Parts: sequence; C-alpha cells; structure tokens
Amino acid sequence: MTTHLVWFRADLRLHDNLALAAACRDSYAKVLALFIATPGQWRQHRMAPRQAAYIQAQLNDLQRNLADKGIPLLLREAEDFAASAQVIRQVCNEHKVSSLYYNYQYELNERRRDARVEKALKDVLCQGFDDSVMLAPGSVMTGDRQMYKVFTPFKNAYLKRLKEGLPECVRAPSVREEGAIKVCQPLKLNYPQTPFDPDLFPADEKSAIARLRQFCQQQAAEYEQKRDFPAMEGTSRLSCCLTVGVLSPRQCLRRLLAECSGALEGGAGSVWLNELIWREFYRHLMTFHPELCRFKPFIKWTDNVKWCEDHTRLNAWQRGQTGYPIVDAAMRQLNDTGWMHNRLRMIVASFLVKDLLIDWREGERYFMSQLVDGDLAANNGGWQWAASTGTDAAPYFRIFNPTTQGEKFDKQGEFIRRWLPELKDVPDKALHSPWQWADKEGGTIDYPRPIVDHPQARLETLAAYEAARKG
Repeated sequence: MTTHLVWFRADLRLHDNLALAAACRDSYAKVLALFIATPGQWRQHRMAPRQAAYIQAQLNDLQRNLADKGIPLLLREAEDFAASAQVIRQVCNEHKVSSLYYNYQYELNERRRDARVEKALKDVLCQGFDDSVMLAPGSVMTGDRQMYKVFTPFKNAYLKRLKEGLPECVRAPSVREEGAIKVCQPLKLNYPQTPFDPDLFPADEKSAIARLRQFCQQQAAEYEQKRDFPAMEGTSRLSCCLTVGVLSPRQCLRRLLAECSGALEGGAGSVWLNELIWREFYRHLMTFHPELCRFKPFIKWTDNVKWCEDHTRLNAWQRGQTGYPIVDAAMRQLNDTGWMHNRLRMIVASFLVKDLLIDWREGERYFMSQLVDGDLAANNGGWQWAASTGTDAAPYFRIFNPTTQGEKFDKQGEFIRRWLPELKDVPDKALHSPWQWADKEGGTIDYPRPIVDHPQARLETLAAYEAARKG
C-alpha cells in the first residue's frame, strides 16, 4: 500500500484544502497528516502567544476532524525551519511515504525551507499547491509580465480574471477505507500562550464556516457603511481564520457571491471583496519582492529617513498612554484581545510613524507580537502603506490627525469609553481632547497629557521625509 503524507502549515482545515484533497484522491492509499511546531522560528518571527493558543486550538480541532476521516495527525517539533527537513525525512522513512503533499507559503524563509525539504526527499514525490490564495502569484500580471505596483490596476485585472472563471472549492475528504480512528491525547505546542476569546475568534472549523456564512448573509452588504466605525460590529473578524487557514479565500469568495451576487460588478459586498483582493495583492507582492520579508522598504529612498529612537515614546504608544484617546483605546484593544479594528490599525500606525517619527518596523514587529491574526504579508503591507514606504502607499505628506480621526470615526466616544474608563466623566464633545476640557474646567483626570504636539510633529515629519527624498 502506498502512503501519502499531508504536511499541514497555515492551512488547518478539512474543507477546500487542496493538498489534503489531492492526497486523498487515491482511495487505496494510506494517508497520514503532519504538523511540525518550530518554536525557535516562531520566536524569531515574534509570533504572538495568543496566536500560538489559537493555532493549538485549531490543531486539536483538525486532529479530531481528521480522525473522523480515518487520518492520524502527527505532531513533531523542530527548533526552526532549517531543522524541519530532517524531521520530515525521518517521518517519511518511518512510514515509508511515497508522496508528500503541502500548500505553498510565499514568505522567504518558508520558501527556502520547502526547497530544503524537497532536496532532502530524493525518493519522495513532493507536490505543492497554491492554496492560500484565490489566484496564484504570477497569474495576474501587467501586459509586459511584471508584477503590479499599484493596487487599483491589480484589482481590475484580478476582477477580470475572476469573471473569466471562478476558482473552485474542493470537498472535504471522505472517510478512508480503514474507518474512523480514536484521538489519543490533545496536542500541545511548546510555546508561550495567552488565552484567546472564542467569542471574538472562531475556535474551530465549523464555527469559522458558520461565522463566514452569517457575515455574508447579514453584514457584507453593509460593510462599506460600517467598516470604519470601531464601536460597531461591522467587520467580519475572519482575518485570524485566513491567517492560520481555518478558512480558505476561495470559501470566502464563493460564500460572498452566493449571498451578494453583484459583488464582482461593484454591487453589494464588493468592498469586502476588495479587502480579500488586498490580501492577495500583498501575497503576490511578497512572492516577487522577497526583500519585503527582510524589513526592506519598497520605496528605496525612504530607508534614508532619520528615525527618532525614543524608547519612552515607543513604550507609551505600546501601552496606550499617548494622550490621544483614539490611539490609546486602539492599542489597549490590541493588548487585551490580540486584535485591532482595521481603521484603527491605520490610525495608530500613522501616529507612531508620522507623529512620533519612530521607524515603522518597530510597529510592524510589535503588532506581530500581539496579533491573533498576525500575517507577515498583510502586516508588512499595512505598515508600509501607513509609513509611505511601500507600493501603493499613502503619500508621505498625507498625515492623519489623531484627534480629528477620533472625532470622525468615534464621534460619541463609545469605543473610547470602552477602553479608557478613566475618561468616563469627560463630555462627548471634549472626549477627543480631554485635557483642554480639564484645564478649562480647572479639574484633573487620570490620563496622560499628549506626548507630542501634532501640528509641530507633522512639520518635523515632513522635513525628515523631504530630506530623505532629496538624498
């Protein structure tokens, strides 16, 4: 009997899993599943303890689901990606594996790891699949076969491809001939963990599918109107599911179109579809520009910006103690839950880079250390957009005013009061500049004064970028 091995990475699901489906196509083959924990690599990548807890929960759900299909899930540990090749070779030798199936990851270290594994497995057929994207990198290119550098033309070309033919979803595998098997014991990862809130993040594949269906049925059509207001439940909170692969982007696309049939044509649901395409854009970019994985800016001259190395201000930003309520509420949401509303991610990133003039890479690393949905391509893309260092970035002279951003997107202060209880007695109209109110009233509040004057900081940032641009 031939033995097929499915190497799970960021694709922890049964449904629409291309590698798993391919491995199970031969009904007579024995199928094994493998997950390799790499705690040393995770530390290098600053993986958040909440993300580790989320991955562990999803692994245990995957183990149970695979067992129902008659497929055992093996857990092995290697210190880092370099050691993974030896672990896989041992598993293949031990179980006489003839074919290895896995879904591609596009980050630089992961691609080098996969190349090392294929080189080590000389007698094993290795098959990879473009599973974490709707359309494979390289399939949406300019007329002269270059990767797009601006999102809008990429999106237009992408939508054209989708209209020509939607990517298919594959079914979950059937039960193997041997029948279901028992799960011996829960899987545990050797990595620090912080509990995540299952009410915020789907804790298993069934719940993730249900959340996707509910969002597409009830919220996707109004996403454009509600997505910028953090006090509302206007977003899907499915980013964590996509990050670890509990859902595929093809499932998201198919479910969205089932509920919002006009999304491809710019109708209801099209704005959420744009978000899915942004995710693809950053993945495609990282494939063609691997230097992005090494903290390099896409716009070269921005590496000349003279950043301010002020650890006191950086620490105040991290703790949510800057004196700007919308920034601080957002950072406290991140620290407490491991997640942050997308509009707020832009606001706090702009504040760190454009008000404090602190290197965007400090923010990128801190986000990865906290986020349940920490994803290198999306996180790097978002930070480079905010810092005006990346492709399709905001112009360097576009600088968010943190006070007016709060007034615009949390006018009544509902979100701010949720995370800054020390401001509970401040009137709505004064909430975004509480110290102006306190000084006028002759009172005090248990909240820091602004650590920087925004108008002055804006001028200093403009000067720093202009000096870097002139070289």
